Amino acid sequence: MTIRRPSASRTTRLLAATVVLGGLLVGTATPALAAAPERTGPRAAAPAESPATVTVTGSGRASAAPDLAILSVGVEGTGGTAKEAMAAQSTAAEALLGVLRKQGIAERDVRTDSLSLYPVYTQNTAGENKVTAYQAGQSFSVKVRDIDRTGQVIGAVNDATKDAGRINGVVFDVADPSALRAKAREAAYQDAYDKAAQHARLSGHRLGRLVSLSEGESVRPGPGAAPGVSAAESSVPLAPGEIEEQVTVSAVFELL
Repeated sequence: MTIRRPSASRTTRLLAATVVLGGLLVGTATPALAAAPERTGPRAAAPAESPATVTVTGSGRASAAPDLAILSVGVEGTGGTAKEAMAAQSTAAEALLGVLRKQGIAERDVRTDSLSLYPVYTQNTAGENKVTAYQAGQSFSVKVRDIDRTGQVIGAVNDATKDAGRINGVVFDVADPSALRAKAREAAYQDAYDKAAQHARLSGHRLGRLVSLSEGESVRPGPGAAPGVSAAESSVPLAPGEIEEQVTVSAVFELL
């Protein structure tokens, strides 16, 4: 058998045809690749517009007749030595506590607020200050739960302690202020709501939901002094008046 080998010129023509065909295939594929769409991530949503708001402050008050009196009373004693001064004030304090028990004041309603002892100085002819005596004192807080007897208790304290006794002041209050504070809080919130509703109407909006609410400190009555009480008085007239609770709130509402 005779095997014929391709000639060199034929081999060259076949290689050239292969190169041309490959170029055509590559040229055809390139536009398709160029036309492929570019992949992109999801677009971020536009931020929602924050609603308009209105901030208001409301105040509310509530009052009630007091049912409790808190007395600030004390005793003082003077002596040539510190021991003598403390003994004098102890005698006066025992008299004070004894008369309070006779007036029906419970032990839990009597509290020592302070106890003091200090020297008394006197200036001599040479201009020198020297200790000539000592003064001791003790103050108490006394709760009188039957306020109609407050004046009677003060008179009894004066009678028992004489010149050693001191009436520093009296405060009228309510034993349980929670109910009074709740009424003042309701009034404060209603005041804030009414103000917010008016602002919404004036600005052409509708009042929306409550966004935030905060409450300030409530205001309580201050002490009422009873100065110049004479030891000869068996009963002291007093005017309890009314106890007032004040509450403030700050509220933020949406405007629609």
